[in-house]
Amino acid sequence: MKRRSTFACLAGTLALTAAAFVPTAHAAPQSATEACAVGLGSVDAAGAQTSSGVTAGTPPTMKGPAAVDEPVFPPGQVRLSSVWEIEPNVAGFDRSGYVVQGDALYRYFYNRSFGDDIVKRIGGGWSNFTALEVSHFEDTKRKIFHWMAYGLRSDGTLFRWNGGWGRAQSVPGFSSVKSMALISKTATYDTFLANTRGGALYTIRIPVTSPLKPIVTRVRTSTWQGFEALVASKCGNYGTLLLGIDKDTNSGYLYAVGHANGAATVINALGKVDGTFPNAPYYRWGAVFYLDPLNGD
Repeated sequence: MKRRSTFACLAGTLALTAAAFVPTAHAAPQSATEACAVGLGSVDAAGAQTSSGVTAGTPPTMKGPAAVDEPVFPPGQVRLSSVWEIEPNVAGFDRSGYVVQGDALYRYFYNRSFGDDIVKRIGGGWSNFTALEVSHFEDTKRKIFHWMAYGLRSDGTLFRWNGGWGRAQSVPGFSSVKSMALISKTATYDTFLANTRGGALYTIRIPVTSPLKPIVTRVRTSTWQGFEALVASKCGNYGTLLLGIDKDTNSGYLYAVGHANGAATVINALGKVDGTFPNAPYYRWGAVFYLDPLNGD
C-alpha cells in the first residue's frame, strides 16, 4: 500500500504540472497562474526522493513533500541533480536523471514496481561544480533533436556537453551566478534564468551551435540574492512558474514570469509558499522529454 500511495502522490504532482502544458489565450502570466504548478523534487537525508506540488494561487500552496519510494541514493551523498524524467508504463513509472554524489556524476534509471534499476558512474571531477542540468529536446514534426548537459563550476566556468559526456565546451565569466533554472529548450537554443550574489536576475540564452557563446540579458537589477535554488516549470504558452528557495530561512517564494524580454519581462510575485524547504538538493520532476516543453524565452 505504501508504494501505491507514493506513486499516486507523484502522479498527482505530474497532473498538476501537466496542466501548465494546456495552451492559454495570452502569454502574460496573470492569465495562466491558476492552471500552473511546479513539480518539485528533492533528496532527503536518507537518500530518498521526494515529490511536492507547488501550485500558483493567492497565496501559493504546496502539497507534500512525500517520499516517492524507499531510498534510492546513499544517505547524504547527493549534492546536485538534473531534471528527472518520468514515463508511466504497464509496470509503474520509469524514472531517470543525473546526480552528483561527492566528486562523481551518476545516471540513475529505476522502476521499483518492475525491479529494473540501473546506476551508471559517468565520471569524476565534479567536486567544485555548483549547478547541473540537462536539456532534452525533440520536435518530431521537423525531426529536430538535441541533448545538452550543462554544469557550472565554482570558478564561474560554464560547461556544455553535446549529445553525451565526452569532450565539453566551456566559457568563463559566470562567477557571480548563485543558482540557475532552465526555462526554455528549443530547436536553436536553451535558456536559463539565473540570479546572482549581488541580487540581479538574468537570462542566459545558449545557442545549440558551436562554439559555445551564451547571450546574457539582464532582467532585474536587485532583490534576487536570497535564493540558493531556482526551480522552473512551463506556465501558459510562453511563460514560466518560478520557485525561489531560500535555504537560510527554509522558505520558498513563487513567481509568475512572462515570456523573457529583458528588463520588460513581466514578473508577478505570488507570495510565500505555505511550507518549509530544508537545506537539500532540489530539482524538477518532468514528464518524458518529448512531452515536456519549456518556452519561457
